[in-house]
Amino acid sequence: MIPCAFDYEAPTSLEEALSLLSTRGHEAKLLAGGQSLLPLMKLRFARPRIVIDLGGISGLRGIRRDGDQIAIGALTSYSEIVESELLRSHCALLPQTAVTVGDVQVRNQGTLGGALAHADPAADMPAAIAALDANLKIVGPKGERIVKAHDFFVAMLTTNLARDEILTEIRVPRLEQTRCTYVKAAKRASGFAIVGIAVRLRTSADRVCEEIAVGLTGITDRPHRAETVESMLRGKRLDRQLIEQAALEVTRGLDVTADINGSSEYRSHLTRVHMARALHAVSGDT
Repeated sequence: MIPCAFDYEAPTSLEEALSLLSTRGHEAKLLAGGQSLLPLMKLRFARPRIVIDLGGISGLRGIRRDGDQIAIGALTSYSEIVESELLRSHCALLPQTAVTVGDVQVRNQGTLGGALAHADPAADMPAAIAALDANLKIVGPKGERIVKAHDFFVAMLTTNLARDEILTEIRVPRLEQTRCTYVKAAKRASGFAIVGIAVRLRTSADRVCEEIAVGLTGITDRPHRAETVESMLRGKRLDRQLIEQAALEVTRGLDVTADINGSSEYRSHLTRVHMARALHAVSGDT
């Protein structure tokens, strides 16, 4: 199928893009990479009257150090994240997650900001963003605002973004002496996560958990932090028995999704299995 007819605009500045949104935001869609929007348009699940292509706004790309944070432009591609030496050295969770997204073609074209704004419940990057407790910079007609990752995702395909706002930058911490991993069970054809788990962990020399964050995707209608697991492990000396006990609690309090990929019971089981694998990997207890 082909999309319905639409107008196309390619602004070269953020101000121009915001101006277009202010006048036609109710009938517009932003194009940040197109790996999600274009398939929806071809199937006519999305029928925008105008597509605003952000690709010509150079200020929305790039990865740079900014104090104790790393700033990532919203139009930075998955491939750029995978290849970034700065991220590999100081925030390895993002490259580890990005390399699992789709295939090479998708990673070359798809963008971090596009994925987060689309808020697909089976997307990989939201789990990493949640585990990193990232700050998301949003710009609109009233100026800039910063939204924490846990407040950004509202529901399936729904975020904190207003119709006339644009996600411009994602800020993540520079991690020191921290182990990270991302594991998932995925559909072979698409690579979308049935269950995805992102973990960052810092331990003392005697394996006491000093800091831990766990992001979940694919399990409910939006990404979550596994706060029960985090609280069970924080301040404790990590061993195999404690890890296995914590993994059993990972879906406690969550309304686990049931769909064509499996029942809620099956998905809960997969989540517990992959939670244990991820914790063993980052703790060194493999």
